[in-house]
Amino acid sequence: MIELALKTIEKIEKNGYEAYLVGGCVRDLLMGKEAHDFDITTNALPVDILKIFPDAKYENDFGTVILAIKDKNEKVLTVLEITTYRSESTYRDHRRPDEVVFEKELDKDLARRDFTINSMAIRPIKKDSGKYDAIVLKKTKNILLKTISKDLELVDLFGGLKDIKLKIIRAVGEPSTRFKEDALRMMRAIRFSSQLGFELEPKTERAIIKMAGSLKFIAKERIKDELIKILSSNNPSSGIDLLNKTKLLQYIIPELLYGQDLKQNHHHIYTVYRHNLLSLKHCPSLKWQVRLAALLHDIGKPKSMKIINGQTTFYNHEYIGAKITEKIMLRLKFSNQDIDMVVNLVKNHMFYYNVGEVTATSVRRLIAKTGKENLKDLIDLRVADRLG
Repeated sequence: MIELALKTIEKIEKNGYEAYLVGGCVRDLLMGKEAHDFDITTNALPVDILKIFPDAKYENDFGTVILAIKDKNEKVLTVLEITTYRSESTYRDHRRPDEVVFEKELDKDLARRDFTINSMAIRPIKKDSGKYDAIVLKKTKNILLKTISKDLELVDLFGGLKDIKLKIIRAVGEPSTRFKEDALRMMRAIRFSSQLGFELEPKTERAIIKMAGSLKFIAKERIKDELIKILSSNNPSSGIDLLNKTKLLQYIIPELLYGQDLKQNHHHIYTVYRHNLLSLKHCPSLKWQVRLAALLHDIGKPKSMKIINGQTTFYNHEYIGAKITEKIMLRLKFSNQDIDMVVNLVKNHMFYYNVGEVTATSVRRLIAKTGKENLKDLIDLRVADRLG
């Protein structure tokens, strides 16, 4: 699909304009990963792009034209977003710029982006190139480009390639400025860390801690979407713990923090919070819903804790936890279907399963309670609980 994006760039440039692939697809390409979303930035205005691609659509105020690339049978092969170079003014709602200004130069557009690893641009190499100190990426010498038929030039004004090598998430320019523009970028930093296994650059991390409270201005739906991406990443427990360390978790799932210092007894050697994190870490399921259930399965323990005969007990914590889980998911605007699934798992995670003691009747009763279609997920949750 990247070849289709590069051909689109060449067509734009044949009409007298500049154009580059930019953002996450460039980062993924340089890391040897498969890119899925291809964003193009250009000095052409939307009206100019619509002249070049009459079938494209422009239905927003941010300079982004949507172009669906189709085959001869009208099947959509990929969808490209083509956006005019732009800079942005203040963000009074912590999400959208108060004003978008179309720019003539690429550097203005790259300077507005969130992190250095997302602020690089590439295009097919040009003989008359020279405006920027571009890095030449030879397809014959670079194994990362083995699927591409063209030599490319990379524009990297903020050290993104170096930060990829260092495995660092670093804000472009002043971190506080980037996070004032859009507070969700703080969660995005954590998400990229958990997806890529990168560390937060210290100044960027300090800015997140300082500005964590501005996350409360962000729509719950956007927070939910980032949380799902963290849970779906390769390092979900590290992502959740980093949300806690950067003071963001208290604005997302503060209920988890009640278990930070709550010790347990018997076979539990960790606090409730640490056990929940480890259960998430060892969850065998790739479904984010099951992973969320692993994270929240013991969230009812702080409220259910009692001392009986000198022993700490948590009777009925699964039922209390199910109610808390429902409250959390409603607050974060999850769908009813996802809420029902996760609440069901949390409520039933204490099912009895000792080999040789479980009867056929109790198995039938469990199936009736949870639904046969949920048994695999429930067992995965129990595995996560035991390993945690």
